[in-house]
Amino acid sequence: MSPPKVLLVDDNQELLNLLSRLLDDAGYQVLPANKGKAALEVARTEKPALAVIDILLPDMMGYHLAEAVKKELGAPVIFITGVFKGGKHATEARSKYGAVAYFEKPFEANKLIETVKTIIAPEPKLQQEEEIGFEVELDIDVEEERAQDPMELTGIVRITGGDNISAELKGARLTAGGSKPGTAALVRPPPPNYPQAPLPVTDKERGTRRGELKDNLPSLINAFYQSQETGELGAQRGKVKKVVYFEKGQPVFALSNVVTDRFGQFLVRVGKINDAQLKQAAGMAAATKRRTGEVLVDMGVLKETERLYYVGQQVKSVIYSLFGWEDGVYELAFRRRAKDESIKLDIHPANLIMRGIKKLYKPERLRRLLAPEDRVLPSLQPAYTLSEIDLERWEAELLPKVDGTRTVAEIVALAGRPEHVVHGFLYGLVALSVLERRA
Repeated sequence: MSPPKVLLVDDNQELLNLLSRLLDDAGYQVLPANKGKAALEVARTEKPALAVIDILLPDMMGYHLAEAVKKELGAPVIFITGVFKGGKHATEARSKYGAVAYFEKPFEANKLIETVKTIIAPEPKLQQEEEIGFEVELDIDVEEERAQDPMELTGIVRITGGDNISAELKGARLTAGGSKPGTAALVRPPPPNYPQAPLPVTDKERGTRRGELKDNLPSLINAFYQSQETGELGAQRGKVKKVVYFEKGQPVFALSNVVTDRFGQFLVRVGKINDAQLKQAAGMAAATKRRTGEVLVDMGVLKETERLYYVGQQVKSVIYSLFGWEDGVYELAFRRRAKDESIKLDIHPANLIMRGIKKLYKPERLRRLLAPEDRVLPSLQPAYTLSEIDLERWEAELLPKVDGTRTVAEIVALAGRPEHVVHGFLYGLVALSVLERRA
């Protein structure tokens, strides 16, 4: 007996991939499509038992696709939408188009899965495979293969902890100094079986669990947010591994096996401690099997509040550094709990993406992604509202002029700011689906 088929239609490719993986894990055969006409062709051939359809598609309204699916196949339909929100739209979807459920983005993916199960029972799996996360071996230190550029960090860190503790820690703006391969502290060599290069992406894994990173990081973060999913986003480039942990769509923690990303080395990079202090603390930490940060507090080098502050900044720097990657592979893992850390970041994905693009995307990369002759205009399906995005004053004043009537070059001229600064602002909003590009 084969698993029941579910037609899944959404033009957001990363969200489509993420939901496909979750439905596959739940015991369904997923028929993914990112356009209405393609979805209808697949439906006519494969005859799904259920359809999950985004209402606003590039080539047709999801309502019309749902009508065809119900008329020709009699399959029940669930709508998802980031645009048509509110009770009126949900009521109309049920009364006029016969939807059995209606989800507004962002929504909890597990609730969507549970709804699907109540409509179409999944195929029981003989053996439920335990989700294996993307492991970062913390007892192995490796060097980044390429030079790390200096990274500017804001002077504010918001963190959450146990017992619903939430705090905002303030400090001066930091600059984490760059590093060059071969200049880091002593590095422990990896064992013989440690991967020397990213594992190849198989056809089966591509588009569901693993894929090429390229310029997809913002879209992957958006997919976690829109599905309110808990899990891990791992990235690997050569021997370097980094992983970002999410809880209900929010990035909360990160780990890296790069020696200069470790807490003690990070403190040296931002000028909080020197190499001699780090060497002393690292020796004491190894002897007592404690964390370097705890030892530095005992030594009087750090206050406890400073330790929390710099841990938050260190985690931010690991996440931001991934925006500078243009190659490597990513891997998704979905587990019910993020990394079990007592202190977690409280940072909105929209502002994380905007800042990552502005600070880590180089001018030539921005020009490749957003050419001077391109036009940008407000998107019909924004992943975030403008109220969720921290804009500078000049950005807020410029935004009403970004209406599709001007090219990127003309907008740059209007802004009176350096080209790469305006490009970073514009492409950041494109990455958030607040703006869309028209070539």
